[in-house]
Amino acid sequence: MKVLVINGSPRKDRGHTGGILSHFIEGMKEAKADVDIIYSKGLDIGDCRGCFNCWTNTPGKCIQDDDMTEVLAKMADSDILVLATPVYVDGMTGSLKSLLDRSIPLLHGRFELRNDHCRHPRRAYAKAEKLALVSVSGFTEMDNFDPLIVHVKALSKNMGCEFVGSLLRPYAWMLDPAQEQGAHVSDIIEAIKQAGYELVSEGTMKEETLAAVAREIIPRDEVIKRMQGYFGDK
Repeated sequence: MKVLVINGSPRKDRGHTGGILSHFIEGMKEAKADVDIIYSKGLDIGDCRGCFNCWTNTPGKCIQDDDMTEVLAKMADSDILVLATPVYVDGMTGSLKSLLDRSIPLLHGRFELRNDHCRHPRRAYAKAEKLALVSVSGFTEMDNFDPLIVHVKALSKNMGCEFVGSLLRPYAWMLDPAQEQGAHVSDIIEAIKQAGYELVSEGTMKEETLAAVAREIIPRDEVIKRMQGYFGDK
């Protein structure tokens, strides 16, 4: 099984998104998945021009000759897509959004009705049947992920993929400091790996596994105090 992970973090592997992904990918590989990872940051990908040539004059092919050509090939050849992003202003990062805007050559321009809703049919060579989300947030409350989840669920429907769940870690920036100070977080790391394993082996991620990933590490008041220590009145 081929999995394509698209990491939208501008910090790539150095950020908290990359840290969570490293454990998630380890779990997927333990389940014998062939995992490829690309980073939206730094790719030469122009904004979608809205010209619709990929639906008319050059069906399935964008007229822009940039790095998106290779990305589209990888997306089309994957069984599972994993979108990974930190929450930036209530949504995904700009580089990931630009990449996804450019993914429409994988669809036909015409409409079809799916579940009584107008959609674009997926091209026959676009294999991905499932899409998952991995995200981190600086805030403590889980509802900070809600706008992003709604967006990715809508994207899944438009791409003709089954949305198979969200692996979410609030105040992810506290994981390493908490571990250094003796807090017990090894179960969170193991749950992240387990979620990756489940995604490949079972085609979904169990709710109890995802809940273990998102569990409280320290009380919210302490999180606020530590954030104040970092930034103060700056």
